[in-house]
Amino acid sequence: MNIADILRHKSAEPTHGSAVLTIGPDETVTTLLSTLAEHNVGALVVVGASSDSDVAGIVSERDVVRRLAERGAEMLEATVSQIMSTDVVSCSSKDKVDSIAETMTERRIRHMPVIDDGELIGVVSIGDVVSSKIRQLETDRGQLEQYIVG
Repeated sequence: MNIADILRHKSAEPTHGSAVLTIGPDETVTTLLSTLAEHNVGALVVVGASSDSDVAGIVSERDVVRRLAERGAEMLEATVSQIMSTDVVSCSSKDKVDSIAETMTERRIRHMPVIDDGELIGVVSIGDVVSSKIRQLETDRGQLEQYIVG
């Protein structure tokens, strides 16, 4: 199973769709929080001014909480660029889910942009990876049951 399988599954769900949610680096943290809440997601890819595929960083709820703890409520008017992570680890749709799961676990990454041929095509979360692994295990179990019964 590869990352493309996860993206296909996500795009088939009515609550997800295939759009990639992004935010600009000059938006405020307040705008970021509104967008996260509106779409019920935990992170947004930060894109540069030149194009929506120019990944400048990633920003998550965790980034906001940590900066609020450090600097207080004034962080709500700060820009996304002031709190985002710029060391973005990405994957391609052809990468194996097992490999990405390992990378996410080792590097403690919860969200990973999916980039094919320089274009941002999706984001996978650790929850997406775990869900795909569960679906695969259920499929394998069903096949084993059929083999034993059959």
